[in-house]
Amino acid sequence: MPRPLRQIDAAPRGQLTVRISAMPADTNANGDIFGGWVMARMDQAGGIAGVERAQGRVVTIAVEAMTFIRPVRVGDVLEVYTEVFHIGRTSMKIHVEAWAQRFRTTEREKVTEATFAFVAIDEDGRPRPVPAA
Repeated sequence: MPRPLRQIDAAPRGQLTVRISAMPADTNANGDIFGGWVMARMDQAGGIAGVERAQGRVVTIAVEAMTFIRPVRVGDVLEVYTEVFHIGRTSMKIHVEAWAQRFRTTEREKVTEATFAFVAIDEDGRPRPVPAA
């Protein structure tokens, strides 16, 4: 029977939206996973949460400060959590956290977090209102 997952940091904020293994092709010269790879998975997760909340297409318009706390290594499972916390007329802000479940362990560590801003768009690519909840 597998042991329960051990978290080193506080619990993740939001809901699990993306979960993916970090592979050797995603590494830099030091053998760590590229920060851009992590950021792309975060943008993907934010987009999924945004589409669900906006009930249609969204585009990323901004990413607020992102600091990498810990590296992600080959074999780690990257888990990305999202929480929509602000809705404007056509935009929304989504808190996104990336956590690494360390390879062949039950440890999970937060590796980075950021706020992503998305705008809901129509079929012509123009901003449209975000529907009421």
